[in-house]
Amino acid sequence: MNELHTLGVAALAQQLSTKKISSVEATQHYLQRIQQHASLGAYLAIDDTVSLAQARAADARIAAGEHTPLLGVPIAHKDIFATKDFATTAGSKMLEGYRSPFDSTVVNQMSRQGAVTLGKLNCDEFAMGSSNENSAYGNVRNPWDTSRIPGGSSGGSATAVAAGLCAAATGTDTGGSIRQPAAFCGITGIKPTYGRASRYGMVAFASSLDQAGAMARSAQDCALLLSAMCGPDLDRDSTSLDVPAEDYSRSLNESIAGLRIGIPKEFFGEGLSADVRAAVDAALEEYEKLGARLVPISLPRTELSIPVYYIIAPAEASSNLSRFDGVKFGHRAAQFDDLTDMYKKTRAEGFGDEVKRRIMIGAYVLSHGYYDAYYLQAQKIRRMIADDFQQAFKQCDVIAGPVAPTVAWKIGEKSDDPVANYLADIFTLPASLAGLPGMSVPVGLGASNMPVGMQLIGNYFAEAKLLNAAHALQQATDWHTRHPAGF
Repeated sequence: MNELHTLGVAALAQQLSTKKISSVEATQHYLQRIQQHASLGAYLAIDDTVSLAQARAADARIAAGEHTPLLGVPIAHKDIFATKDFATTAGSKMLEGYRSPFDSTVVNQMSRQGAVTLGKLNCDEFAMGSSNENSAYGNVRNPWDTSRIPGGSSGGSATAVAAGLCAAATGTDTGGSIRQPAAFCGITGIKPTYGRASRYGMVAFASSLDQAGAMARSAQDCALLLSAMCGPDLDRDSTSLDVPAEDYSRSLNESIAGLRIGIPKEFFGEGLSADVRAAVDAALEEYEKLGARLVPISLPRTELSIPVYYIIAPAEASSNLSRFDGVKFGHRAAQFDDLTDMYKKTRAEGFGDEVKRRIMIGAYVLSHGYYDAYYLQAQKIRRMIADDFQQAFKQCDVIAGPVAPTVAWKIGEKSDDPVANYLADIFTLPASLAGLPGMSVPVGLGASNMPVGMQLIGNYFAEAKLLNAAHALQQATDWHTRHPAGF
């Protein structure tokens, strides 16, 4: 039992289906670990009664002979997903204590598969951030070095998986918020093609970019989660794709001999630290040993992805967050003179600095006289970035490079410089703007023994191909099995 938290989803599901352990035992083990490592700040809401009731229901289904890949497996959800059994705050004082009357589609689909929900995971406020320092409920700490950030915005999810506080977790990725924290915490994370997973019940940040995804120890585990969470949800999400659900595990053991891996020169230039480059280069050499072929490519508008993203995402955020006005739900100022004063005080009290910053940027670029100069131009360049990828995929099957220019930095190191945080997303933003699937795979340790992640990007609907490429690397290396000391 003591090593239960070191098992991945597939291994744990096997133990549960053969009744070597029960879901109640596994759930109790994780709940104890969550309490034991509360100082990491990963969880915002737990409820033993709810989780154990779900575990008993899963055990009853197993006893009746039912088998699904997630049945009885204890997981946790980023606090962006609405849940009726746990408070949903999106890491913000604006939603403190809010209880949704329904479950998001992603949570609902996981529950139907029999996954047990351990609780809700900390994140940057409204998913806005790259370090998890913007949460209204305190920093999440990286289990590899608790003086360092875990990445963001899905930092709670990454820390919880890396520290063995859940078997796997959901995350969301708007500009890299699954891939970057996965890289910084030494786990595997995947963002599917935009529209693959329903956004119904996800607290919105930037609606044309937000996408749910999976975070776990291995590509195999991510495939199991992604298979459960993806699928059409046309009645409830207008951006949901009418594409049938898939079994992403189907091709996990196919040979990658002959796989063409594109290496964008823009991802390996100035600004990439030597330790990250060395780890990524070593992984690429491993791919060559497995029979893959490295192909030089170019994504010429990579640098433009930062200004484009930080115009489009705040513009959409300013629109989405206008609903938090103290009238319908969420925080309301206690004292005010009139309706306008209530709006002002409610939003001033409820939102943190980074959220206010992005709302103001968004309102500015959407205002009369600036809409054409900024927002429309950014949308045109976004299309050109997507076209660059399509040109590249004529020469290769997947694209590989670093997830972030450096390993995780110290808490507080970039707090006074928002732009420094924004620049850390340079390699993850292009795929998000294009709506492409992307993932992070652990490939080594860099400076201060901190994890390094390699990014794999696929063409639209190429999740199974990406997962197979990641799985092949993980069969040949053991970086995904490494645990931070003491966890």
